[in-house]
Amino acid sequence: MKRFYDTFLIILLLLLPLKGKGQDSLRWSLLTCQPSQEIYQLFGHTALRCENYTRKVDLVFNYGMFSFNTPNFVMRFVKGETDYWLGVEEYADFLQNYKRRGSGVIQQTLNLTQEEANKLWQSLLENARPENRVYRYNYFYNNCTSKARDMVEQCLGGKVVYPETKSGKSFRSIIHEYTKGSDWDELGIDLLLGQEADEPIGAREQMFAPFYLSDYIRDASIEKDGESRPLVSGETNVLTFNNDPVWKGFPLSPVICAWILFAIALGIAYLSIRNKKIYWGWDILIFGAQGIAGLIIGFLMFFSEHPTVDSNWMFMLFNPIPLLYLPVMVWKDLQRKTDLYHIINIIYLIVFIILMYMVPQTFNAAVLPLALSLLTTSVAHWMVYRFRS
Repeated sequence: MKRFYDTFLIILLLLLPLKGKGQDSLRWSLLTCQPSQEIYQLFGHTALRCENYTRKVDLVFNYGMFSFNTPNFVMRFVKGETDYWLGVEEYADFLQNYKRRGSGVIQQTLNLTQEEANKLWQSLLENARPENRVYRYNYFYNNCTSKARDMVEQCLGGKVVYPETKSGKSFRSIIHEYTKGSDWDELGIDLLLGQEADEPIGAREQMFAPFYLSDYIRDASIEKDGESRPLVSGETNVLTFNNDPVWKGFPLSPVICAWILFAIALGIAYLSIRNKKIYWGWDILIFGAQGIAGLIIGFLMFFSEHPTVDSNWMFMLFNPIPLLYLPVMVWKDLQRKTDLYHIINIIYLIVFIILMYMVPQTFNAAVLPLALSLLTTSVAHWMVYRFRS
């Protein structure tokens, strides 16, 4: 019954006319939520809380709503065509959700005039209408955190002046701050982001991360006509932060697994050279995986709208060529014929390993042993060809 009442109340508020005879008594706060274990929760979350004392409601405006049941969700997400929407819910329900997760929530009360507070109220109600609430999500430039910041700024009577930019930050470095303890998620993200993710970014770009926005607004001010007032009037933890270690999932890190793979590649190379035999099953496994990874990275580079994925040097290592060539490679192995592919591949992989330390892109620590595994396999082929001749 309460759920029906909450839904009815929200719908009623959304249908209210935008102009009234007087102003409501409002208090706005920015809510910053602690990260959780799911990959889409790794960086935390941002929402806006409105305590409307006139209408006796306490609501949260949340730009982070999406549904996995959306048609073609996975393909749309890969292409960067994911649509999110603005949701409205009771503050108690929002808080209970994070309490169940064991995630903390910080509340920063915004120092708005009643005129500014009412303008923000009306703007968000209008934005929450069914015909207005959907927006095209962009992880770095148009996400739940930046949308909340932009809506607040649009309703202020002055300009927000943020503190000095934190130097030495890039999109990738900020992501790494939140993927500590989630090594496999970090590897996946690192493989997909290109060199643009390593370029220095300013304060505004850094605010794509919820806790960076929280830090910046803590010391921000609103300035107008030579006068200044703090943007935040108070801060409190409405839910205590959980400091327990994050569950890491698979016990072995990607780096350890990559070096194990390299050790296996060395072992198979030794057997190949000793027995003068190509183990084409291993070729299918390692070169097939290389080609499949290349298909994913190549698709993102050439067809995705995601930012920073179209300048990815990883495409040198992971590209579709090995997958396309694999049938010919196996056929030549079975026919005991020399395959020039591996001789070319040796030179190519050596060049890539050298470039890893020269290009302006940060590579995950697992990339080097992966490249060495491929190199070792091709070197084994070349050695077998020499011993056969």
